[in-house]
Amino acid sequence: MEIINKEGKELETILESICEENNLSKDDFYYSYTTKKSGLFNKNNTITVTAYLKENILNYIKDYLNELLTNMGLDVQFETKIRDNVLFIKIYSSNNSVLIGREGNTLKALESIVRQKINTDFNIRPLVTLDIENYREKQQQRLERMAKRLARDVVKTKMEVHLENMNAYDRRIIHNALTNFKGVSTSSIGEEPNRHVIIKPE
Repeated sequence: MEIINKEGKELETILESICEENNLSKDDFYYSYTTKKSGLFNKNNTITVTAYLKENILNYIKDYLNELLTNMGLDVQFETKIRDNVLFIKIYSSNNSVLIGREGNTLKALESIVRQKINTDFNIRPLVTLDIENYREKQQQRLERMAKRLARDVVKTKMEVHLENMNAYDRRIIHNALTNFKGVSTSSIGEEPNRHVIIKPE
């Protein structure tokens, strides 16, 4: 995998240099950085940035999943894309129901394993969404319907509603579904993985 390393004094300056030298935009890569402190009052700090192309991270995840699922005895194929800063991987397998699991629990567990793997190996936290048999698409529609139903209740009762804990992708679906819904506003509170959405009356 191609890795870009760059040192400097200011993070934004380093990121701009990475873009210029590699003909990239900031939307093309993830990065992590470390700061080495030195000098009186830490005035001579050196920042080291390590950058990874999103396309390479996506391929890394695909290869990792292929190995993991093949070892489980499944025949799998993948369809991948990057949209709105989210890495999407659609899985086609010889046993979709096993990979989805009860109420999508196996699919959620796979996502958690992938995110932890990427965080451990690269010290980055990309948004990763796995889908099997259009389960995610159906789930999005379900979440949108639920959000609008609860929003109508909030408008009627004038009482805020706390939803169950959700991952960042599902929370985004709720927020987007209610962006133009009159009479309510949304916000997320809590710390991962116990973060959830509140629907409030305006």
